[in-house]
Amino acid sequence: MYCRARFTSMLASTTTTTASLSPSMCSRVSSPIASQSSAASSVSFWNQKYRSLSFSSSLRSLRCSSPRWSHGVDWNSPGSLRAQVRIAVPVMERFRRRIATIGSVDKSSQAWGREYGRFYSLPALNDPRIDRLPYSIRILLESAIRNCDNFQVTKDDVEKIVDWENTSPKQVEIPFKPARVLLQDFTGVPAVVDLASMRDAMENLGNDPKKINPLVPVDLVVDHSVQVDVARSENAVQANMELEFQRNRERFAFLKWGSSAFHNMLVVPPGSGIVHQVNLEYLGRVVFNTDGILYPDSVVGTDSHTTMIDGLGVAGWGVGGIEAEAAMLGQPMSMVLPGVVGFKLSGKLRDGVTATDLVLTVTQMLRKHGVVGKFGMAELSLADRATIANMSPEYGATMGFFPVDHVTLQYLKLTGRSDETDSRLDTDSSFAVGSSQASSLISFHSGFAVPKEEQNKVAKFTFHGLPAELKHGSVVIAAITSCTNTSNPSVMLGAGLVAKKACELGLEVKPWIKTSLAPGSGVVTKYLLQSGLQKYLNQQGFHIVGYGCTTCIGNSGELDETVSSAISDNDIIAAAVLSGNRNFEGRVHAITRANYLASPPLVKNLCPCWHGNPVEYHSCNWSFKIRSCRFSLVLLGLLLVDIDFEKEPIGTGKDGKSVYFKDIWPSNEEIAQVVQSSVLPDMFKSTYAAITKGNPMWNQLSVPASTLYSWDPNSTYIHEPPYFKNMTVEPPGPHGVKDAYCLVNFGDSITTDHISPAGSIHKDSPAAKYLLERGVNHKDFNSYGSRRGNDEVMARGTFANIRIVNKLLQGEVGPKTIHIPTGDKLHVYDAAMRYKTAGQDTIILAGAEYGSGSSRDWAAKGPMLLGVKAVIAKSFERIHRSNLVGMGIIPLCFKPGEDADTLGLSGHERYSIDLPSKISEIRPGQDVTVTTDTGKSFTCTVRFDTEVELA
Repeated sequence: MYCRARFTSMLASTTTTTASLSPSMCSRVSSPIASQSSAASSVSFWNQKYRSLSFSSSLRSLRCSSPRWSHGVDWNSPGSLRAQVRIAVPVMERFRRRIATIGSVDKSSQAWGREYGRFYSLPALNDPRIDRLPYSIRILLESAIRNCDNFQVTKDDVEKIVDWENTSPKQVEIPFKPARVLLQDFTGVPAVVDLASMRDAMENLGNDPKKINPLVPVDLVVDHSVQVDVARSENAVQANMELEFQRNRERFAFLKWGSSAFHNMLVVPPGSGIVHQVNLEYLGRVVFNTDGILYPDSVVGTDSHTTMIDGLGVAGWGVGGIEAEAAMLGQPMSMVLPGVVGFKLSGKLRDGVTATDLVLTVTQMLRKHGVVGKFGMAELSLADRATIANMSPEYGATMGFFPVDHVTLQYLKLTGRSDETDSRLDTDSSFAVGSSQASSLISFHSGFAVPKEEQNKVAKFTFHGLPAELKHGSVVIAAITSCTNTSNPSVMLGAGLVAKKACELGLEVKPWIKTSLAPGSGVVTKYLLQSGLQKYLNQQGFHIVGYGCTTCIGNSGELDETVSSAISDNDIIAAAVLSGNRNFEGRVHAITRANYLASPPLVKNLCPCWHGNPVEYHSCNWSFKIRSCRFSLVLLGLLLVDIDFEKEPIGTGKDGKSVYFKDIWPSNEEIAQVVQSSVLPDMFKSTYAAITKGNPMWNQLSVPASTLYSWDPNSTYIHEPPYFKNMTVEPPGPHGVKDAYCLVNFGDSITTDHISPAGSIHKDSPAAKYLLERGVNHKDFNSYGSRRGNDEVMARGTFANIRIVNKLLQGEVGPKTIHIPTGDKLHVYDAAMRYKTAGQDTIILAGAEYGSGSSRDWAAKGPMLLGVKAVIAKSFERIHRSNLVGMGIIPLCFKPGEDADTLGLSGHERYSIDLPSKISEIRPGQDVTVTTDTGKSFTCTVRFDTEVELA
């Protein structure tokens, strides 16, 4: 029987008042506490408004006790989830009336085979303010009430959320306990390393190391390790996976050990797909059922694009690895209660306009015309919603949230979830917004400072016996990759249709362009094959290369040597086009300076016709999108390519006639037809039924069944970190800074890609020296991301970005600095070690938005290991600032209107920070004095933003 548990009754609004939130509103549930009689009034109220309040036993499929999610133990058990939290029984007794019950247990209902659950009813608070709360905020409120124990979450915290209209403009902090944590292997490996070292610390302190476990479900998807070593080959998937396992056997074995050693941890093996697409199609629960208590799924992930799951009605966003580890261990996250802005968007997208294009429109509207309120997205497919939600960090939002509606339910059915898991919210959507930055348009040549006499330069070379040429702006990498678009059947099949039409007309991608297709899950391959379109993608060079994040995170592999030489020898500004979500310079590939984002059909289309002279849209320091004049004029009125696709041909067909853009671009009807006939529920069911079984290479990994990890001192992948060595029961307390040197002096918009080790390991870097000394050949260096489990490598890779600009170098670009006492120019790591050896502290000077970009724990761990004690900046990205605090680095903000330049600071001074030595004397946001040995003195704000951070 088709049954529903309507979460509207939990998150919808009502009228009444809560002048005060009594302790009865703040108790921790430890068992099904609402008896039929105590909940009768709530049930009666909701039965008047909604008729079908039964909860089908089929919803058990959403519980971890099912093989669908196997975390080693049933995380629903009191011992694994709740025993660590204090329970006040008298308080819980008074709270019974706050629990609404779905249905009532009787003989007739049991005969129907149904199960009944209880949930925390927001209307039972009887407060008219709840009616005005955006739905994303109601998720936070429900969590706060459910977890309120007046210890970690207090009644004052609940009141702050209820009073959101007044508190959100004040940047008020609240605690939040997510239902689960999501990791990928780049960030997951160091998290598991830290857990393993915590167990060692527990052992050394004379306690039981088995007590160290995640207290909430943790899903770790191994997706960031595959590289595009082999492309344009039918054997690319197998070949790349074999190389992936050769490089990462230690890491994979370590993660496999962790999946069995720790409770509540599920590891999805490599070759399964991209973390966010797997989350969307498989891991997302939508509704949790813990011992009969129902509550909304929510998740924080160690990747900024965790926000993709918001398209499914699951509240989620990206955090740093340090925050994620705290959440894993049951500590509430400290977050700023977000404000919400929105706009009204209705109607269907016109032909040729994809969700990727829509993202830019969303960005423009949010930044230009941000209006407090809500907006409807009923016409958008779930995949399009997920695309928009995925890109939340790019338009400055904490998350772009789409509550559950009929579209969500259709998607759950499509992806093989049970029909009876019909969990319903209302249909208004909201963006919870953080900071945003200004945008600007910069022409290609001026943006890359190409002299006028060089703009038409052509570099001719021979590619495998064929004549070839490159000029500024020529595409050398074209990749359909990343979670943003590969989860969207419309754009993936649209790319296939473009390839089909191009093949039929005789167009083809230049052979020296490195093309690749990396689906986000095995389902994509199944529907591309079902549609018959994969063969056309193959003809154009877009063979499947693997299942995981590839080009979009810098795992694009090496270019052909002839192409690389042509670029380097002629100083060509080569381009990459990818369907990703980030394109910082140096991120996609070290040799492609111009990197552009596009929807998959445009990635395919731009390959044969791209000739340079584009215009970039810059947003938060990354060029945001590249798209055709046709779409740009429709959406923004901006010409972003030097070819007018409406009037100029894009190539010549096999019949000698000109081919125009319209000749190969599919209509929305064509795309809809192939989606309907090719994307089938059984594809999702069969793909994910086998996902936890792994693959032969994964299953052959042999790991010990031990509580403690046996560290290998010779390993260059997994190394015991120093954080917990010599740990004492009592914390050391706050520290000031005395006569510190400036390690590096930065301007505005230093991203975590600049700070944290990422991408390939340069042959002349300190990390390369370390590996060579340990017998690792250059060809086996792998990437920094793959070696995140080794603090020795990562510390050496901190500030090693080849494009970083350090003011101490007087305009020179590169990963070096000046050792102030001697004036020597050294790699940043080498200079830091000189300071540490001499017992000298260091600080960092920076401009605005320090630490923007993807959340990276090593952007805070690395500087801590280098000996950095404080960062003084104009402003910080919120996650990075919190991570600095987590690693014991003091974040300080210059006063408004001031920075290092206006204060006349060169970075050659020595700095002292007068921080109180007693924690009781420090308050969030208080002022401190910074003095230099040159006699300068200025006031900064200490960015310990909450009492939780101080604690």
